[in-house]
Amino acid sequence: MKLDPAPLATEVWWARTSAADDRLLRLLDEEELARNSRFRHQADRDRHLLGRAMARLLLAERAGCPPEKVTFALRCRSCEEKERTGADEGTGPGQGPHGKPHPTGPAEGWEVSVSHSGEWVVLALAFGVPVGVDVERVSAARDLEGLAGYSLGDPERRAWERLPPADRVGAFFRYWARKEALLKATGLGLSGGLRRVLVSPADADPALLSWSGGGGPEAAALLDLDRGEEYRAALAALTEHPVEPEVHSHEETVRLLRSPGGG
Repeated sequence: MKLDPAPLATEVWWARTSAADDRLLRLLDEEELARNSRFRHQADRDRHLLGRAMARLLLAERAGCPPEKVTFALRCRSCEEKERTGADEGTGPGQGPHGKPHPTGPAEGWEVSVSHSGEWVVLALAFGVPVGVDVERVSAARDLEGLAGYSLGDPERRAWERLPPADRVGAFFRYWARKEALLKATGLGLSGGLRRVLVSPADADPALLSWSGGGGPEAAALLDLDRGEEYRAALAALTEHPVEPEVHSHEETVRLLRSPGGG
């Protein structure tokens, strides 16, 4: 008898933007500090600061090293694909390092993904398996028809349009969160194209149904995360194993940020 594979150990950490504190700036390297200072709005600076501080503190704890020893290499799968095929016209001069951060140094081997929307920042962490996480604030003020045409594949669009109008806003952001979590796990990000990824209907259990074009994963686990009625969130891991994330609350993250390593 074939035994079911053990669940993948995955962590999900949540933090409200109110947890941002200037004392956390010491955890950022020079490049991160420069980027943080370029954000025009305080809310954007807070989200960026929290994401980087959470990542560095958690990886330092897992790797058993000081936070300043945790470093990252940025890799963009979309640019790598363009270079491989010779279609690199979209990579303009001076674009600089960008893409998904991959821990290096003592924390090498760990995989991390960060997302933020509204008042929430979320981080996913796993060892040896790529992960992607996304959170989206539900907003009816956007051009949902236009966004649906840009992001939903034809089968998804038909299923979405069959929903009662009152359910379409939340359903749209459920689709988006699932798709972006998958794209982030692969390292392609939104530049990989939302329409090439087809997922299950918003009112069904989350699953990757198909992936057109290159760069798709051989296997993927997809889960919805609960963040209340005002948000939709999802976690993706590129694994055949079931995923049972250990979810950490805002209060737990605050304790991490106020620990000796975080200040």
